[in-house]
Amino acid sequence: MSARDDTAPNGAGGDTLTLDVPEGGGARYWLTGLNPAAKLLAALIIGIGLIPAVDAVTGGVVLLAVLLTVPFSGVDRRTLLVLGGPFVLMGLSSGAVNYLYGEQGLEGAAGAAVRLLAIALPGLLAAVSSDPTEMADGLVQRLRVPERPAMGVLAALRLIPLLADQWRTITLARRARGLEAGRNPLRIVSLFFGRLFALLVRSIRTGTLLATAMDARAFGTGARTRARHSRWRTADTLLLAGTVLLLVCAYALSARLGTLVLLFR
Repeated sequence: MSARDDTAPNGAGGDTLTLDVPEGGGARYWLTGLNPAAKLLAALIIGIGLIPAVDAVTGGVVLLAVLLTVPFSGVDRRTLLVLGGPFVLMGLSSGAVNYLYGEQGLEGAAGAAVRLLAIALPGLLAAVSSDPTEMADGLVQRLRVPERPAMGVLAALRLIPLLADQWRTITLARRARGLEAGRNPLRIVSLFFGRLFALLVRSIRTGTLLATAMDARAFGTGARTRARHSRWRTADTLLLAGTVLLLVCAYALSARLGTLVLLFR
């Protein structure tokens, strides 16, 4: 059972959608023990702080520091590669476009790619290292986000594994019906979009059922009580202070090396 799952029924193995943090995980799961609101704020500070800097050194220092926290996030390599793959492709494509059509050549391309990865990775780590329920509690209680969008974030995070299971079910069902692409690339594309449309239909049905269930429980009709308290610890404050210090050091190092290039100059 998850060490942080307080709502799992007795005798059950816990909620499979809840972040699983084993007892005595130690430093391997250090990031999961922080308040999700603090991690989101840290990711936001990095994202806003890196907007003015378009050089590779400033973004590279921040990216290196974020990568050093990955072993302490509790995220396994396979999950990180699957979720981070699209961002890597985005960074490479952004670098390629800047190299082909930009005015700064390879240096500008590297800066664009590194900057995008340095902005995206903290947000990804904040999401995957946080329990969805604690994320919603932190948004409402600490960041004062209205309950409707906060519950929307909670529902989205909890439905992601369900959609993944439905995708596998659709794939296996179509394979059982003999819908195979073989080595035909056009057939592969056609079947992919067919599965995507089926998943869209299922997700709409699931969302409709979820909205009906929330209406039946009088969600949004008045003030609500809270079953859990989102705790803010000293480590959360230190995370934000360390994030600001990291940005200051990155800009200072880039300026010292003479590589600092600002977007608004």
